[in-house]
Amino acid sequence: MYKKETLMGKNKFRHFAASYRSTYRSTTASYRSTYCSTASGVFSRFSPSSSSDVCGTRLVLIKRTLAMEFETKVYPQIGGYGRYNRVVTVFSWFPNFAVSLNLLCDVFFTLVPESYHCKPDPSLLPSSFLLSNFSRQTYLNFTIPWIDGYGLSPCKLYKYPTNFTNFTGRVYREVVPCTRGWEYANPAGLRSNFVTEWDLVCGAYWKIPLQHICFMSGWILGYVLLGSVCDWLGRRRALLLTVSLSGLLGVAVCLSDSPTTFQLLRLCHGTVLAGVFLSSYIARLELCDPPRRLMVSMVSGFFAVLAELVLPGLAVLCGGWQVLQAVATAPMLLLLSYWCWASVFPESPRWLLATSRIPQAKRCLQMFITRNGVHFRGDLYPAETLLTEIDVAFPEEPQPHYHHVLELRHTRVTWKNCLILAFTLFIGTGIQYCFTRNLHIYSPQFYFGYFLRALMGALACGFLCMSVGRAGRRGILLLTAIVTGLSSLLLLALTQYLQGVLVLLLSLVGLLSSQALAMLSVFFAAEVMPTVVRGGALGLVMAAGCVGMAASSVMELQNNGGHFLHHVVFSSFAVLSVLCIMLLPESKHKALPDTLGDGEALCRLPLFLSRSDQDVLPLLRARPPASEYSPDSYSRLVAATRKMLTKDPVPYRVIASSQQPLLPSNGVAPGGQEDSS
Repeated sequence: MYKKETLMGKNKFRHFAASYRSTYRSTTASYRSTYCSTASGVFSRFSPSSSSDVCGTRLVLIKRTLAMEFETKVYPQIGGYGRYNRVVTVFSWFPNFAVSLNLLCDVFFTLVPESYHCKPDPSLLPSSFLLSNFSRQTYLNFTIPWIDGYGLSPCKLYKYPTNFTNFTGRVYREVVPCTRGWEYANPAGLRSNFVTEWDLVCGAYWKIPLQHICFMSGWILGYVLLGSVCDWLGRRRALLLTVSLSGLLGVAVCLSDSPTTFQLLRLCHGTVLAGVFLSSYIARLELCDPPRRLMVSMVSGFFAVLAELVLPGLAVLCGGWQVLQAVATAPMLLLLSYWCWASVFPESPRWLLATSRIPQAKRCLQMFITRNGVHFRGDLYPAETLLTEIDVAFPEEPQPHYHHVLELRHTRVTWKNCLILAFTLFIGTGIQYCFTRNLHIYSPQFYFGYFLRALMGALACGFLCMSVGRAGRRGILLLTAIVTGLSSLLLLALTQYLQGVLVLLLSLVGLLSSQALAMLSVFFAAEVMPTVVRGGALGLVMAAGCVGMAASSVMELQNNGGHFLHHVVFSSFAVLSVLCIMLLPESKHKALPDTLGDGEALCRLPLFLSRSDQDVLPLLRARPPASEYSPDSYSRLVAATRKMLTKDPVPYRVIASSQQPLLPSNGVAPGGQEDSS
């Protein structure tokens, strides 16, 4: 009997092995059909009417496990935040340095020299004056009007009568605009820039804030358009495309021969720079686990501060704005090496799974597993388990499914979060003009305000690193909004009654809090937006921040005529944002949402986080319901079976036990007698 059973089992095994060695796709289909039939039989005892839907329900569960629980299911099996993830993170910081360098160059390109005046025009002077031997200062005093408290007039010249001979008496002299250009003191850092080359002072001064507005308009356009490109093409392709275009446009800006050409090229350059920043920021965030997302994002902020500190030295060394533009473009050209060196900036596996690009996702996950050095655990290889689970969830290669940012209109929670964070970022960037203007009033030196702003940016990054991980995103965002609003209101009401040191101190506190508010708004928005539309949604939030930055240029376009109204409006908005922030969810230690449904599931928790065991009574603590199906266990079983089938079949060997069973399965006792019981 034992021999007969052994032969029957051996034949069944050979038949089973042959059916699984046909093709890879037929193997997956066989597992699926076997599992569905088994699950239907089990669940039909409890719910006969739903037994036909069990298979689809279980497979949907596997797909949701892969999509929703990337950190808990997929991330640990590819090595977590391992060696390869850390290397990719480091290389994702370099684009932030290059983008910040090109963004801040605009400050030096459009910086008006501290002193300038008209070039003397000999045709406006009498002939007898030209024959006289005057010193340089006396010559300027006779040709250029003097303004009390300022010095030589920057925009006017004297015009003398042709028969004028009395240089010592007081006579009527006509005042006319400059006719032969201007003489400038050296701008900060650069010997020549956009202003001095094309004489954009006096009547042509309006072209300087117009250039700022054009540059910021390019960033707004880039965030809105290229954010969706990140969701359609992927993070890596979007980065390579925008880096290539930014390198070409950066070189083209160096060849500008007129203010109009310069403004148009800077608009296009700002558009692609926004795409570089957006794609690198999102890819960096999606490669990190929840505990490290904050630190990795804040370190990228330190790279931006480093670019801000290095830029004045580069300006001094370069001298001309064309050379500085070429030097700022060089890091972008170096980033083109990512095109050939694909491993330093791979595609986001989270985005590949969320958009159902399964073949690319499997290759990407296999690369992460290999480069992270994931080893065997027992008899199973983590890659085999993970890839098998993906095969079960997607037995047939699905078509990639993309989403558009306009789909946010049909959501409620996600759209609300996007609007609130766009509003806070708009306030954080727009109100900084009110604080930096006080810095210029306290000290007219350019480098004084420049380095104080850079120092406040570094302190804001450090403050967020130390506080957000402990108190949560929403609590610190609320704190920075309150401090920003209070600082602005105090300056608005008490500036004329406070000493200069107190005004400077309040301005620095407001600048620190507003920069922290802006940085945390961007990070918060990236965490709560779903993966399928994270690029487009974050682009909308960042575009609102650029609108706030462009508001200061609008004030300068009106010759600072609306500064008081600007200050009142943004102070009121800062107070209003305190109420809006209360409606946001908390994303601390939470997985990133991948689908629009995941984004809608982010509920609003109490403002201050509490321990999970404070509201649970020990005697009433209920056990979590046992899972009806474990994808982990099933995928491990499938992987073990496949591993066994790839080996050469070994014939069964029956090893007789030294102790006979008490009661065999046929109910016959040893010795051939039936059991009396």
